[in-house]
Amino acid sequence: MGGWPDARERFAPGRRRGRRSGTSPDPDGPDATPPVGGSHPEDEPGDPEQVARSICLRALTGAPKTRQQLADLLAKRDIPDDVADTVLDRFGEVGLVDDAAFARAWVTSRQSGRGLARRALKAELRAKGVDGEVAEEAVALVDDQDEWEAARRLVQRRLPGLRRVDRVTAERRLVGMLARKGYGSGLAGWVVREALDADRSEEDAEESGAHPELGLDAHLP
Repeated sequence: MGGWPDARERFAPGRRRGRRSGTSPDPDGPDATPPVGGSHPEDEPGDPEQVARSICLRALTGAPKTRQQLADLLAKRDIPDDVADTVLDRFGEVGLVDDAAFARAWVTSRQSGRGLARRALKAELRAKGVDGEVAEEAVALVDDQDEWEAARRLVQRRLPGLRRVDRVTAERRLVGMLARKGYGSGLAGWVVREALDADRSEEDAEESGAHPELGLDAHLP
């Protein structure tokens, strides 16, 4: 195999391709627009390894990818399996492809940003081709307390919009929302009932004019 391109050189500002307005954010996305004059240079017939390297580097400029995602991309471009394996092995050696690092970053982002439970996070990682053991190690970054707090935040954000419906309907919708994010029925039911009970207590206190934190009636002098 020929000389390996230095990753920093390939990603240097002076060598990075610009993107015209209106093209896909992912250079390899379905809506990507090829440069003027036809297809990308790396898509032209040539050394298969060089073509594969160029395809992978171009894909990685948009967002991190798992090894399986890149392998699927190379297969779509008709890169032979043995060539794809050689190139992806080399990318792994130089740190351009690291499924464990990808999994950890994915878990951190999706758990804090979307409030996903461990079950949903693991399913997403497996869908992206991350090995089961690697996915388990990444998901272990989220503990029970993290899940409880995330579930409570999700319910609190949704609760105001459900105050006009009856409690049974509100409970069903909130539990369903948590289930779609990977939470088990036990945890979901407990968190939802806790939130609905607290919300009802606050409403009752407001209607009676009481200040529960002081234990006094607002009408008293």
